[in-house]
Amino acid sequence: MSEQQQEKHTAGAFDVRNVIAALIGAYGLVLVVMAFAGDAAEEADRTGGLDANLWAGIGMLVFAAAFALWARLRPVVVDPPRDTDDGA
Repeated sequence: MSEQQQEKHTAGAFDVRNVIAALIGAYGLVLVVMAFAGDAAEEADRTGGLDANLWAGIGMLVFAAAFALWARLRPVVVDPPRDTDDGA
């Protein structure tokens, strides 16, 4: 094996799954905070007694954790750049 084949690296923070997990996780965290900080009586009337912000936020946090775990367990391996002799 050559050195280039041994120097494989992962996409890391540039993996789109990490970006999706961060965005969905941030929105989920905002919803969970709003579930505790918002006016519960008014929102309960609109949602039929269900705390929609809490359950949607928890669902988004679980989704974000699943994406982050997926990116961690199955990382995208980036091929090293090829050496080209263009004469340039």
